[in-house]
Amino acid sequence: MEEIRLQKYLAEAGIASRRKAEELIRQGKVKVNHQKVTELGRKIDLEKDQVEYEGKLVERQKEKIYLLLNKPIGYVTTVKDQFNRESVLDLIKVKHRVLPVGRLDMYTSGALLLTNDGEFIYQVTHPKHEIEKTYTVTLKGIVKKEEVETLRNGVTIENYQTRPAKVRILKIDEEKHQSRLEITIHEGKNRQVRKMCEVIGYKVLALHRSKIAGIGVKDIPLGKWRYLTNREVYKILSTSIENKE
Repeated sequence: MEEIRLQKYLAEAGIASRRKAEELIRQGKVKVNHQKVTELGRKIDLEKDQVEYEGKLVERQKEKIYLLLNKPIGYVTTVKDQFNRESVLDLIKVKHRVLPVGRLDMYTSGALLLTNDGEFIYQVTHPKHEIEKTYTVTLKGIVKKEEVETLRNGVTIENYQTRPAKVRILKIDEEKHQSRLEITIHEGKNRQVRKMCEVIGYKVLALHRSKIAGIGVKDIPLGKWRYLTNREVYKILSTSIENKE
């Protein structure tokens, strides 16, 4: 007899990340053997128990897939959107149900991972694992060296002090009165890079995530995707474990 926690089973089935699965259980949206379950400590017997979500039988997905998308502007990273906006899932045509790993806001383009591996999602998105994310940001105005240093040291956003970041100036365009920076952070706070730039007094004109865990989308056209290699998956997970330790 093999038993696992219900939220882990849902994550492995590609229904949601482990944390999101816990929310679904609390909300009473999951049944085990036709009985609604709301407690998080519930374990299931993989040989005997049947799990349902929204009236449909949930089965574990044996084949794990990992995708890297170069997200265009205008797409949301939610599975269901109340405003019926286009989702990144509309760009992915695979036989497996996949979920975005974390989020990029609608007006940010660039690297986004998707997978049907709930444990992978947990490893990459949990704050304690500190996966590096690199952004190219275009600002209105000419940024000063001391302001760049402020970003490097960390700034206060809504009572939260950001961790030290890697920041370098890519281009200063005096004619257009614009600056382009590369910013690498470990955290994933909501709209963090935009807010960091606002703290030093600059409006973000364009934001693109060029890399996640050191893996870039330079060779992937906007709106297109590719499978991650086994080496890349291992690199992401090993980086996560190293940061955790």
